[in-house]
Parts: sequence; structure tokens; C-alpha cells
Amino acid sequence: MAKVLIAYASRTGKTETIANYIAEGVRFTGNEVEVKKISDIKDGAELAGYDGYIFGSPTYHRNMTGGMQQFLFKAENAGLAGKLAGAFGSYTHSGDAPGIIMDTMTHVFKMKPAELGSMNLLEDQVNTPDGIKAGQDYGRTVAGEL
Repeated sequence: MAKVLIAYASRTGKTETIANYIAEGVRFTGNEVEVKKISDIKDGAELAGYDGYIFGSPTYHRNMTGGMQQFLFKAENAGLAGKLAGAFGSYTHSGDAPGIIMDTMTHVFKMKPAELGSMNLLEDQVNTPDGIKAGQDYGRTVAGEL
């Protein structure tokens, strides 16, 4: 059984909700998952011991949150090379954050990107049946690659 960390930033609760849907999908595969706010992770050492990582942030002003940027600096030296990477987020306009996070995980951290790439949901779709299914399917599919 593999273990996945879902670490997220959320300002309105939408990205946190997606994180929990993704976690359900990971659990559907029989794998373990921990869901944590990035503010609860104090240093890169707390990232050890997982087989896959899924990081999430909403998009604000065509970028991830400042907190997620700081978190990624912590994660940079955590020895994540070769680990499975996924990214997700919510948005109202551009939706750039998940792609930027995935690029960082892939090119800076040298992680293995999930075949699906990153996942993005419009904020008004998060609490709909389609939004729930999208999150669960993403978690199931990414965890299936472990």
C-alpha cells in the first residue's frame, strides 16, 4: 500500500474541498492518504515518507497563493525527485496555479508527473456532482499510478 500526501492552500474553502474529494479517490484505490494545510507543514523534513504528492492552490492574479510559493521553497530540498507528482486548484478566471505548481514539481523537484497532468475546477463547479466526481477521479487515477 502506497502513501500519498495532499498539501493545499485555500482561502475560501474551495481548494480544501477539492483536496478532500481527491483524498476520497486515493482511498478508493486502497492507498493511504494524508491531507494537510500547507501552513501546518513547518519544514521539508515533514514531507518525508510518502510515495506520491499532490499539491493544490487556488489561482489569484494568474498565480498560486504566496503561501504556496513559500511552501514550494520548503519542498525544494526535501528529496522528492522521482516521486509521483500531481497538482490541483480552483479558479474563477485564469486557472494558472495548478500548471505552475506541476511545472515546479516536474522541472525543479525532478518528480514524475501524473499522466493526467494537473487538475483545475471552476469555483462554482466544486460543490456539484461533477466537481465531486472530478476530484475523486483525479485522486483515483493518480494513486493508480503508484
